[in-house]
Amino acid sequence: MKKTLAIILALCLGASMLAACGGSGSSAPASASVAGSTGSSAPEAKPVEIRVVTSYGGDDGNRANYEEAVAGYEAATGNTVVDESATSNEQWKAQVKADFQTGSEPDVLFFFTGTDASEFIKNGKVVSIEEIRKEYPDYASNMLDAAMPLSFVDAKAYAVPSSGYWEGMFVNKPVLADCGLEVPGPDTTWDEFMEMCETIKSKGYTPIACSLQEVPHYWFEFCILNQGDVAKHAEVPASGADEAGQRWVAGLNTLKEMYEKGYFPANTLTAGDADTFQMMADNKAAFAIDGSWKVGWFTGSEDAAGNVENIDDYTVTYVPGSGSRKATDIVGGISMGYYITEKAWSDPEKRDAAVQFVEYMTTDDMVNKFAGGAPTALKSGLPEAADTDSLHAAAVTMFNGKTGMASAVQDALNQTARGVLFASVKDVVTGTLAPEEAIETALATPLADS
Repeated sequence: MKKTLAIILALCLGASMLAACGGSGSSAPASASVAGSTGSSAPEAKPVEIRVVTSYGGDDGNRANYEEAVAGYEAATGNTVVDESATSNEQWKAQVKADFQTGSEPDVLFFFTGTDASEFIKNGKVVSIEEIRKEYPDYASNMLDAAMPLSFVDAKAYAVPSSGYWEGMFVNKPVLADCGLEVPGPDTTWDEFMEMCETIKSKGYTPIACSLQEVPHYWFEFCILNQGDVAKHAEVPASGADEAGQRWVAGLNTLKEMYEKGYFPANTLTAGDADTFQMMADNKAAFAIDGSWKVGWFTGSEDAAGNVENIDDYTVTYVPGSGSRKATDIVGGISMGYYITEKAWSDPEKRDAAVQFVEYMTTDDMVNKFAGGAPTALKSGLPEAADTDSLHAAAVTMFNGKTGMASAVQDALNQTARGVLFASVKDVVTGTLAPEEAIETALATPLADS
């Protein structure tokens, strides 16, 4: 039975944000829209061809869903989709950006919502949801405006979001029990957590399963969040000396302290994520931070078995807090969505078709189908599963009990700056590089301001 990251999680996201936002607009003009919510009062247009680029390449788990959806859209509208989708990786990102630079951008693009899209937005290559709603008032009206990912360029929403994510702390309960400890809860402080790690270490276990070589960013996020609060978390420093920079310095110093105390695996500077995370399944480590997608690693799916013998031996909870940050303030958000390009918007023959395509792909049923249980921005959320395992149930409890949610600050850095910063973490924790210097070097990296 396939149960990727708690089917109810999207319901939790929708319910938690519903109070913050009402419906998006007024009645639309007479509609020829597939979704039935927007449209143009102009006479029905002849079928057109639109180019669409997504990350639903041949090896993507949603490829079959995407092909079925495209066929449905074509049958309903008579329009034709030229699909140029490929696998989401850095090469794909680079090709998409190159197409925009050469004027070869598609009509509709399914892409990231962080700094990777800033270049398109700065250059006026994609159309904001605000602008689209001037002609199509009900565009994306089934989404929570408060959950719309905002551009780092002008704080406007451009992409109609699909599924999202949360980050939390996975726990090996038998390891904790052998150490005489309880699972950290919503009131557990960072100091108490450090004491727990010391006890776990003294019993011969590794407190934290993490590869600082490959995936330092999860702990980086929460160590920084513990220096401030949800409202400030997305602030990127201009230098290591300003207010945001000092939070980053303090967060990196926290990682250094944890490393020096021996709370990470002995091979944390050389091993990969797969090896260190396996320590959770092997009952060698107590804690690991990862995202909502990692639930499936534990539970498995219809096509593959999970990586643990007894799912009830594991749970997910909040990362303990420090200072003004409550443990129940988490990291999460929505990282991809559908853009309509200016090229399609300015073409009278393609505008309706592009809007209809995005609407078709972002109906409640379609988003739920693609999300597979991940958090979404839908007002309606997802139907609750009647049968779920204990890990999914714990994830629902954790997510539903959050008091705040901050987007990952690493998403505010471009790929180049991120790579430089995270590659320096090993040098910071071993004391060969000062945190201030690591931050300054990353910020000064070419393209770091794009």
